[in-house]
Amino acid sequence: MKLPKAKRFWIETWGCQMNELDTQRMAGQLMQSGMLPTRSVEDADIILLNSCSVREKAEHKVFSQLGRYRRFKADNPGLLIGLCGCVAQQVGESALDRNPDLDFVLGPARVGELSRILDRRQPGERIVATGFPEERLFDIDTISRAGTYKGMVTVIEGCDKNCTFCIVPMTRGSERCRPLEDILIEVEHLVEYGFLEIELLGQTVNHWREPGGQWDFADLLDRVARVPGVERLRFVTSYPRDFTPRMVEQFRRHPNICPYLHLPVQSGSDRMLKRMGRGYTIDSFRRLVEALRAARADLALSTDLIVGFPGETDGDFQETATLVEEVGFASVYAFKYSPRPGTAALNLPDAIPDDLASERLQKLLQLQERIQRGLNEQLVGAEMDVLVTGWAEPPQLQSGRTACHRIVHFPAEPDARPLGSIAPVVIEKANPHSLLGRQPTIR
Repeated sequence: MKLPKAKRFWIETWGCQMNELDTQRMAGQLMQSGMLPTRSVEDADIILLNSCSVREKAEHKVFSQLGRYRRFKADNPGLLIGLCGCVAQQVGESALDRNPDLDFVLGPARVGELSRILDRRQPGERIVATGFPEERLFDIDTISRAGTYKGMVTVIEGCDKNCTFCIVPMTRGSERCRPLEDILIEVEHLVEYGFLEIELLGQTVNHWREPGGQWDFADLLDRVARVPGVERLRFVTSYPRDFTPRMVEQFRRHPNICPYLHLPVQSGSDRMLKRMGRGYTIDSFRRLVEALRAARADLALSTDLIVGFPGETDGDFQETATLVEEVGFASVYAFKYSPRPGTAALNLPDAIPDDLASERLQKLLQLQERIQRGLNEQLVGAEMDVLVTGWAEPPQLQSGRTACHRIVHFPAEPDARPLGSIAPVVIEKANPHSLLGRQPTIR
């Protein structure tokens, strides 16, 4: 007897790790309902675009993609197309007016309701599910964990900081923390599944607090680091002013907390930080970096930087370049200021011409490339444990991440390593954005 053909889904994802985990949640719900993922979008019966709205370019990309995918409905009238993620929350019902072939809009706080929405949807009905319900569904058994090397766990959602450039409080809502016991249960579940690396997620992850209790992120780090089987522990994204000495101390106390930290500074100028509403100074940022490196000498730092923010002078930009040189970031994610709807920065005077912002961005990226190459060259000759994540070009090379989050490529010979395993690799060559090595000879 020939079995009926299973329906297929395609999910395209932009943005941060929070969006990656939301995609895993949606995929799990669809698979639980009997659908299967497809390698070709043309074969899909449902297309989900999980969007990011932090920058204007990312928003434009998702609407361009929606325009391209609408043509598939001519060959498959039953095809459903859904806009999900932060752009969905931002534009809401207007997305249906803008895209007549769009079937539903699903905000990031509602992704746990995807299967329910599809089940109750009537033929031809168009649905908008946005907003921030009091209860968010975190059914860990329905998450389709992508890959086999890293298990992601949401600990806090939303943000209350209201930086003048940032749209996240509008698209992700106010801060909502998950209880410690729920987090620990999910971590133990991931370890039993086979993950060696756990990554705790939140827009301001180090502002986690036990709901109704006294514990803070230092306590959470301590408890998760003690879970048997957690060989590597990461967390992202931290807010500089939320770091406390007790949190810094966890780096010293637990060797399985990875010697890597993403710590967005955004600018090296106090004047710009004030206009951005960041709530800290460059002096306090420097002192935090000193404390972190005193606790963990091998700590690699990465950061986010915005150039061309309204009112940024040549002097402000030079202060940013000076900070980058002083701190020696292992990596930098630098972007031109992108105006976002509803943010306070839209009302700031003294916009920076685009060509000047582009020139500053290129100077900063060139500076960082020189710094990164120098830091990576210091690792040549070292033997490092690499968590295997995939394959590189040419195909006989495997890829992975060191504990300090650097990308390493190495020959698969004599034995290819399973994804999710840890391989010792001797570093032989340094590039600005990756390392090349070899597996040591076993004698």
